[in-house]
Order: sequence, then C-alpha cells, then structure tokens
Amino acid sequence: MQKQQLRIALFTGLYPPFLTGVSVAVHQRVRWLLQQGHQVLLVHPEINDKYPKNVSDRPMPGLDELKAFPAFSSYTFPTEPLIFYKSLPQPLNYRHWSDTKLLAEFQPDIIVVEEAAQMRGLYSGFLQGYGRPVGVEYAKQTHTPIISVFHTDIVAYIKYYLGNQLFSLISLIIPFLTQQFSEAYDVNLFPSRELLNKYKNLKCQRSEYVPYQGIDSEKFHPQNIIHNPIPEDSRPTLLFVGRVTAEKNVTQLIDAFPLIAAKVPDVHLVIIGSGPLDQEIRRRAEKFPNGITVWGESHGTELLGWFARADIFVNPSVTENFCTTNMEALASGTPLVAANAGGNSEQVFPGINGFLSEPNNPIDLAHQVIAILTNPELKTAMTSQARSSIQEFDWSAGMQKFETKLYELVQSSQPLETTTVG
Repeated sequence: MQKQQLRIALFTGLYPPFLTGVSVAVHQRVRWLLQQGHQVLLVHPEINDKYPKNVSDRPMPGLDELKAFPAFSSYTFPTEPLIFYKSLPQPLNYRHWSDTKLLAEFQPDIIVVEEAAQMRGLYSGFLQGYGRPVGVEYAKQTHTPIISVFHTDIVAYIKYYLGNQLFSLISLIIPFLTQQFSEAYDVNLFPSRELLNKYKNLKCQRSEYVPYQGIDSEKFHPQNIIHNPIPEDSRPTLLFVGRVTAEKNVTQLIDAFPLIAAKVPDVHLVIIGSGPLDQEIRRRAEKFPNGITVWGESHGTELLGWFARADIFVNPSVTENFCTTNMEALASGTPLVAANAGGNSEQVFPGINGFLSEPNNPIDLAHQVIAILTNPELKTAMTSQARSSIQEFDWSAGMQKFETKLYELVQSSQPLETTTVG
C-alpha cells in the first residue's frame, strides 16, 4: 500500500555548516522524509561572510545533498553570529522576512519546529523569535497541525550559565514560560523520557515521548577501525567528540586525566571538536603533551575511525537531552562513561555498555574509566555489548515512529465529512 505523501514545512534554528548535534539530526531527518516521498520545505539559518571561514568550509552533508530531491525546497532567514560564540547563528527578527506568505505558498499539511526552545519563550528573549511565531500564526489561520521537536535541555543550560543563586531568582517563572512556549503546539515531542518528565513537571503542555532521535548504525560501525587515524598508536584511547563549550564540561576531562594516568600510565585522551573554550583547553592540555591530544574538528571517514578506534567514549556533560555522539560511539562498539544526567541514563546501562559517573565530579568519572581500563575481561564484554545495546535507536526505526506521529496529527486535524439536510 502506497503511503500518503505529506507536505512538511520544517523550521530549524541550526543546520549545516553550523556544527551541532541538532544540525546533523535535522539534515538526516529531512533526507529520510524526502526518501519516503514526502515534500519538504526547510527553513533554516543563512551562512554569510560574518562567520569564521572554517564554518563555511566544513565538509558536512547539507543542502547540496538535499537539492537532488525534486520534492525539496528551502528558505534561509537572515542571521548574524552569536556575540560570544561566533561559529553559531543568531536569528534576526522574523518580521525581516516573508511572515506567513512563505507557508501560504507551500500549503503544508503539517509544520515541524525543531529546537522549539529557541523559537519561543525562555531562549528567544535573548535570540529573538522567528520560526515559532511564523508557524503558529499560520497554523492558527489555517488549522494546520504544528509540533515542536525538542533537542536541548535549555533550562539546564540556563542554570549552568547563571549559577545556582541567579537561577533560583528566576526559577519560579520557568514553569510559566515553559507552559507559554509549549501550549502553542499541538504536541511537543521529546526523545528522552527523563527530559519529558522534567518538562512535564515544569508545566510543558501536550508533551509526548517519541524516540525519533537515532543514528545510522550502518555508517557507525566497529568495522570503521580500517579508518583508524592513529594506526601505529596502541595506547588505550579515551575519546570526546562535541562542541568545546562550558556546558559540555570538557575541562573536567583534563581534571580527570592525571587521576586516570596515575593508574593507566600510557592512557591517551583525544578531544575532538571546536568552540569558545578552544584556547583554554589547549593551554591546559599543554601540561600533558604526551597524554592529551586536542585534535580540533574531524569529519567523514576520519571521524568514523575515531569512534571505532577509541577504547572508551567519555561524556561529562550534564546538559544532554538524548546525546547523538553517545549513540555513535556505542554503535561503533565503544563503551561509554557519561555523567548521570539528562538522557545519558537511557543510553548507558552500567556494567553492560559502560558506566555512569556522578555529575560534575571528575574524580568519580576517573574512577569509572579506570574500572574499565584495568579490567580487560570487563572491557571486552562491554565492547562486545556496546553496539547491540543501542540497536533499537537505529535511525530508520526512530524515523518510522516520527512519521507515524505526523500521519496521526494530520489525519486528526482533517474535518469530518458532514451531510447537509435540506
């Protein structure tokens, strides 16, 4: 039976070449929807000459790959670099562009707003709204279903940057703001049960768990060891891949490193990524010239090789929703040590595919890493179980659930046929 073709308008605050987990996930989602025969209008941030050259030069799959699909169209909204993070976009106010005319021309069956927290309410007070107000206005006018796709634990980010004292001053209004941005949507989707429960307690309206976030388990595979970036190096390797920012707790890896090295003298920590803390991380890593490598960004088969090459993937972040790099590591057959926070506990099964460490505790993180590296039998078992532990989150399985939800919302929004009696 042939599936109904949907017209899907998808707004995102992040898209390649802006390098984040959201950017990668949005691209994969749009490509999958196009492969199923749906029509997609992608509304995404522009890249311009105000950004560092390395941003526009990134070899990331993006628009060029999607333009091959005749059912694909796109629109870029104006941006400028974030004040403190020049490699990410700050959207300009949505009234700078075509308001709802763009949607009126496309006539979507459903509107998807990715990264909803950036589109309205708490976060858009700093970054200005654009996708949310345009989408919601059109949805109200036309009775088109509109959903948000939740990526970032924005409350955790705000708490991290404000600190406990300042955060306590605004904590009383957070439920009100959460209710405000969420009630504009027909449904708010969460890929993590942990975050769903957290935001339900913060008055998030019409919220549901749908495991739409996943990875391509054919692409991320232990066989990628053939792309090993350091084939002559047999040291046990700890790997971090992500944005080098404060909320990712990358500095805690350097705090933990000498504790690990005291028990495993030849251990090698590799930090892959870029961000505002680049200089600080490189400066601190200079104290361990033979033990810590700050690699910078990595793409393509080289990055696949890193995931397969690593002995343990380490993730000290306490602000994760449902972390993509965690899944990429596990699919590559690499055990995981992650902070027991956010959605990490739904990906790490202690003693099976890794360990959870106490949040914001580099000493405990070090102990968990040491427990694996000093027990060859345990490490072998975790390595063999890592990939199977994450198989349920294969990209296709998650996207089929996402597509089913889209069909459900479109069908429920269609008016019932009525008969007029004369």
